[in-house]
Amino acid sequence: MLGEERLKSFTEDNYNRAVTRVNDRIYHFLGFAHSNAVAIIGDKSVILVDTLDSDECAEDLKAELLKITDKPVKTIIYTHGHPDHRGGAGAFRETAEEIIAFAPQKPILKYYERLNDILAKRGSYQHGYELTDEEAICQGIGIREGKEIGKGKYDFLNPTTVYNEKSVERVIDGVRMKLVSAVGESDDQIYIWLEDDKVICTGDNYYGCWPNLYAIRGTQYRDIAVWVDSLNEILSYDSIALLPGHTRPLIGSDLIREQVGTFKDAIEYVLLETLDCMNKGMTISEAVENVRLPSRFTDKEYLGEYYGTVEWSVRSIYTGYLGWFDGNPAFLMPVSDREFNENLIELIGTEKLMSKIRECMEKEEYQLALQLLELTEENSLKKKALLMRAKQMTSANARHYLIASAKDLKLS
Repeated sequence: MLGEERLKSFTEDNYNRAVTRVNDRIYHFLGFAHSNAVAIIGDKSVILVDTLDSDECAEDLKAELLKITDKPVKTIIYTHGHPDHRGGAGAFRETAEEIIAFAPQKPILKYYERLNDILAKRGSYQHGYELTDEEAICQGIGIREGKEIGKGKYDFLNPTTVYNEKSVERVIDGVRMKLVSAVGESDDQIYIWLEDDKVICTGDNYYGCWPNLYAIRGTQYRDIAVWVDSLNEILSYDSIALLPGHTRPLIGSDLIREQVGTFKDAIEYVLLETLDCMNKGMTISEAVENVRLPSRFTDKEYLGEYYGTVEWSVRSIYTGYLGWFDGNPAFLMPVSDREFNENLIELIGTEKLMSKIRECMEKEEYQLALQLLELTEENSLKKKALLMRAKQMTSANARHYLIASAKDLKLS
């Protein structure tokens, strides 16, 4: 089965709209948007954990909430600052009185805003923002964002309460909760523990496929060791329901321990194996070749590479710990790619190179073809290789990036 077929099947099986009634006062909303939301019904109001990704998607959520209760949403809690979790907040501006968030535990690098243009372009490529529904299929951990399918726009509300503490205990409209900073996919990530209900809302530190330990749009290093620590914290609670910011909720303590525990173990395995490869003096390429998930992980659908990939994780860990130089002295002060490529073509010969590229295309070895095409200016062939390579991808992010890059190629 081609990667794109597996991605379609995964999407059809996992992202149908569903409202899960956890108990009399807690409801989880899946498939109303790219991200999920959780409603906690208090004495006189609703506490909403995340607000979906667009104003119109949030209006759908609002209508669904009215079927459950006529109490207004007065409190919003952001599990983190990613726009797909905050974009629908404006739908609740008439009733929301407090909007809670946590400050990042690690500040953003100074002058990061000087990268806004390239980050926006790469973010658009990763998420498939300029692609059709057929080209994009989904966004890996959920259906496409509302703003990309004609369902509204981002409509943010700024937090009114921002915590810097590790954890805060609150009673909001009769609901006792503990809000805990838990660095993982983002540095402002939190989880919410509802002890009376034995329910935990985890944001994006857990979702049911391989996570973005590195985001190809470009991010600061995501500290994977700390992410594992956060997952251990989440597992320390005696939860009977775990409500993630993407993908299906997990109901039942045994399922939570098995699934989130395996998710955590797999991430930790990749981290430690990569560090071992590095310590043996392997290059990045050698580490990527050597770090493979054992069968006890690869047979789990909830660890499928529909979003992030193990290879990207290995590369990120390597550079996160050791930086760009992988120890090979040949690449300590390399000549430019242009100079190297010119010399390589001179040695190979254009005719032989193109013959090899055509052979790779016929054998469906599109990745090798793409890398060889970097030696040429054959953009029409490169476009074809990018589109065919995209069909092989299970990762929505990889698929989007390849297709968007193909569409952006200038053909002579």
